[in-house]
Amino acid sequence: MRRGAVTLLALVAVAVLVVGGVVWWSNSRPEPKCVVTAAGRTVSLTLAQAEYAATIGGVGDAENMPDHAVTVAIATALQESRLANLPGGDRDSAGLFQQRPSQGWGTYAQVTDPVHASQAFYRALRKLPDWQDVTVTEAAQLVQRSAAPDAYAQWEPQARAIAVALTGEEPAALRCQDLTPRTPPDDVATVAAAELGTATLSGPQPAQHGWAYSAWLVAHAQRFDLASVTYDGRTWTADTGEWTTTGTSDGRLSLVRAPAR
Repeated sequence: MRRGAVTLLALVAVAVLVVGGVVWWSNSRPEPKCVVTAAGRTVSLTLAQAEYAATIGGVGDAENMPDHAVTVAIATALQESRLANLPGGDRDSAGLFQQRPSQGWGTYAQVTDPVHASQAFYRALRKLPDWQDVTVTEAAQLVQRSAAPDAYAQWEPQARAIAVALTGEEPAALRCQDLTPRTPPDDVATVAAAELGTATLSGPQPAQHGWAYSAWLVAHAQRFDLASVTYDGRTWTADTGEWTTTGTSDGRLSLVRAPAR
């Protein structure tokens, strides 16, 4: 190969930045992302979106809310913040659901805490009579009282697919890839207790709970620095970002931390 061709390949593989006379070299790598394949639809999410969606789904499970409620909550967060924990918004709105402290949703610190914000949303939804008998859009509007009441409808198909993955209605429906190590990682048991209402994930789990917990773990895999998650004979690995069959169906959930770096 000619020298010029070698140089060109090297420049493609490595980014070079000169700042103040100092040369910085950085290997380019893809951004972490997650993909949901469920309910006949494929939805791509940033890693942050997947983490917040998993928190919303996990809190829904802890609050004993039906799967429909998770769809409503995710559709609402998609419309209000695009699944981002926004520091501000219209007037004093903030957080995933753009909740307003002045309207009784909690303090600023609380509405920008994804766990508290999700709990507050579900508890407001649960107080509404017959909310389970109306559409996702109607239920979201009953809680949010938005000036654009029909806006939630555009997110219903995506929200339904994400909710199906996160509630375990379909197995191995969420995968994340191109993750980067986090040091130090968060403690799985501590976060699970706050979001899922239980710190006991490993071991035998009924099917829907097992797949819901598995999706939650995969969505938070970078946060916990996980190497793999296995449930019922299928394993997701951080190296491949894919689910594969690795054993027989046994209804058991396990996770493996990445080796210490």
